[in-house]
Amino acid sequence: MSPDRGAELSDAELVDRVLRGEQELYAQLVERYQGVLYRHALGMVGSPDAAADLVQDSFVKGYTSLDRCQDPARFGAWVFRILRNRALDYLKDRRRKNVPLEEGAAQVPSRDDPATDLERAELGRAVSIALRSLPEAQREAFLLKHVDGRSYEEMAEMLGGSVSALKMRVMRAREALQAMLSPSEEHPKV
Repeated sequence: MSPDRGAELSDAELVDRVLRGEQELYAQLVERYQGVLYRHALGMVGSPDAAADLVQDSFVKGYTSLDRCQDPARFGAWVFRILRNRALDYLKDRRRKNVPLEEGAAQVPSRDDPATDLERAELGRAVSIALRSLPEAQREAFLLKHVDGRSYEEMAEMLGGSVSALKMRVMRAREALQAMLSPSEEHPKV
């Protein structure tokens, strides 16, 4: 029995087969969701290593408690909630408040002129710093909407909030980011 035989199966079918003893099929679920979970975790915690650890920990927790997944067809949303809780716990830990933001700021140089590369890197750092300064709920909603491309309905299901509340969080996050990233009139760009 090879793990690739689950490639065409739905989440519900995979969960059912894993629970019936075909544990190797869990790798299919991991493959489906690890990218989106990692991007979300990275946006929330700002550290590639911490994000990878949180995703791995979430998949382990998902595997060990798979029998408690009440709606196997919604495995992705269920494991996302596990990750979300882990990321929020990580952020609450006072010892980790000083995560360097530059860890994720390294960029591959382009073939353009070095000044353009420097400008892009500086903009990336500024955006990272601005995102990290948002309240966690606003940052999470903003990332889900504008990085992951989720609909407000999907976000409401994933986060357990109302669509209108999530629209307000995204709007406030967008306004805050615009205020932080807009050039100040007091300090004109030279």
